[in-house]
Amino acid sequence: MTDDARTATGNLRVNANDPIPADYAERAKGMGVSIIDGGAAFRVWAPHAEAVAVTGTFDDWAAQPDGSKDDTQKVQSAPHQLLSEDNGYWYGQVAGAKVDNEYRFVLVNGDQVISRIDPYARHVTSSIGNAIITDPDAYDWEGDDFTAPTLNEMVIYEMHVGTFFDKDPDDDKPATLDTIEEKLDHLVHLGINAIELMPLMEFAGDYSWGYNPAHIFAVESAYGGPEKLRDLVKVCHRHGLAVIIDVVYNHFGPSDLDLWQFDGWSENDKGGIYFYNDWKSSTPWGDTRPDYGRGEVREFIRDNAMMWLEEFHADGLRYDMTPYMRSVDADEMNIPDGWSLTHWINTEIRERFPRAITIAEDLHGEPKVVSTDDDGAAFHAQWDNHFVHPIRAAVISASDEDRDMDAVRDAVEFSYGDAFSRVIYTESHDEVANGSARVPQEVDDGDPTGYYAQKRSTLGAALVLTSPGLPMIFQGQEFLEGEWFRDTVPLHWEQQDEFTGIFRMYSDLVGLRLNKEGHTRGLTGQHVDTLHLNPDNHIYAFHRWADGGAGDDVVVAVNLDSKTWGDYTVGMPAAGHWVTRFNSDAKVYSEAFDGVDVPESFDAVEDDYDGHPASATLVLPPYSVVILSRN
Repeated sequence: MTDDARTATGNLRVNANDPIPADYAERAKGMGVSIIDGGAAFRVWAPHAEAVAVTGTFDDWAAQPDGSKDDTQKVQSAPHQLLSEDNGYWYGQVAGAKVDNEYRFVLVNGDQVISRIDPYARHVTSSIGNAIITDPDAYDWEGDDFTAPTLNEMVIYEMHVGTFFDKDPDDDKPATLDTIEEKLDHLVHLGINAIELMPLMEFAGDYSWGYNPAHIFAVESAYGGPEKLRDLVKVCHRHGLAVIIDVVYNHFGPSDLDLWQFDGWSENDKGGIYFYNDWKSSTPWGDTRPDYGRGEVREFIRDNAMMWLEEFHADGLRYDMTPYMRSVDADEMNIPDGWSLTHWINTEIRERFPRAITIAEDLHGEPKVVSTDDDGAAFHAQWDNHFVHPIRAAVISASDEDRDMDAVRDAVEFSYGDAFSRVIYTESHDEVANGSARVPQEVDDGDPTGYYAQKRSTLGAALVLTSPGLPMIFQGQEFLEGEWFRDTVPLHWEQQDEFTGIFRMYSDLVGLRLNKEGHTRGLTGQHVDTLHLNPDNHIYAFHRWADGGAGDDVVVAVNLDSKTWGDYTVGMPAAGHWVTRFNSDAKVYSEAFDGVDVPESFDAVEDDYDGHPASATLVLPPYSVVILSRN
């Protein structure tokens, strides 16, 4: 091959002693693959490699090893060798390479010749296939400039792409990103304004929860790949829906993991350059914890977080099981580099994307998770164990006597200092699997769509949507989806038609939570106070407000007893006229309900009651929530 030929193919240097060109830095556009004039540029981190080439459909896989003794020579004489930057990184350009070409890196380390998928690949043919050249800058966002709702005005709907809406459940394939678009009207009618997508980074096989990422930059090929995700985000934004992406940084894989011993080096037979190679590698999912103390790995994870916001216009990230980023055993802080990594990434997101949200699945009640101080992790919010467990226990218990009303009150009123720094829910992908089922199923396994299941599951949902916090619903909850969550069983959409009243109840609750009628601003406010708590009667009433006054003050009265209370006095925040905005016992929600007649409005009187300046007499149907607002 002549020098001219090498120039034409885009190689900057073939021999290690050749000088680095003066304009080298200008040619480099980042990690992985970048589209340049006339071709593509490639960069990969492989500090222990002695030679690196890129090969693919653009050169008929000229450097792909076949296990023969000639593999090393094949790489060293390959048409598209990469240039060592003398810092562990390798770079080169390939004239004529274009979008949709497949490619791989081939590395030489001693007698090892290793073929690897690009760690930064945005698209792969499969978790064990090839990387595919993409051009994120070429996508037409058609002026998308969506602004996500503020945290106090956000309601999240968690969904799993593969099971949300499967039009052909018998085709041995999961549902895809584009099928979600067909149900956006359902979500808009429900009233939620943010969807949270369970992980969709490329994983092994076609069916998965997604918490086993093989390639964290690539969108799962079985779901449709990166373009389909961009299409979904764009159409969601047009419908007023923010999109939050669930990411997994506490471990990678553990299967189909090309990052494992990526450039042939490792210690203690562990994972090599991307992973801890000592005791810190251990996780519940295998010895695949990333090395948060290595600068290149920190940048790898940081670049991934920014990619979802920059290239996919995502409105936030939810980090999976953050305790295992700071700790081997999820308790003691023995991996401080993981903590500092989350602080670094989240602080940058706050600065660059001020309306984006970062959420931690931490579940340890640690206030520093949502602190922006130097010793905090700088998340905006965290999934709250103080809420989900006591509320589920209260609504699931078969006996009224077993309901802990003090625990219910504490769950509603707990705070990390900011009411909206906690995500509250009764159902999530974890809470409806791993030995647990959907709330209706837990309430009455023998009749999961019957009276008690409907009554107490919706009571729990009413607490989610009226308590201070960032409320979240899990897919299908709004039409009594039962059993437990599995990645191979799609939602039973026929239940939407069967339980239209339950769907209407959820929609009404979301509307009240977001103050869509202008009467319940207090549900978007920071404040909460106990008005009445009677553990024997299983009654709890609380006050929600932002600034207080007409259209702001909200009272939520909860009856967790089978008895109807027809003349029940509770303290009130102010005298005056109050209007019943919601009664979960109304027949319009279910013919199975009691339909107890609750007054449409009433007057609270000045009367020092339960330590409050006024009182009122309420009608409280069994297993129901009544929501009142000050007129």
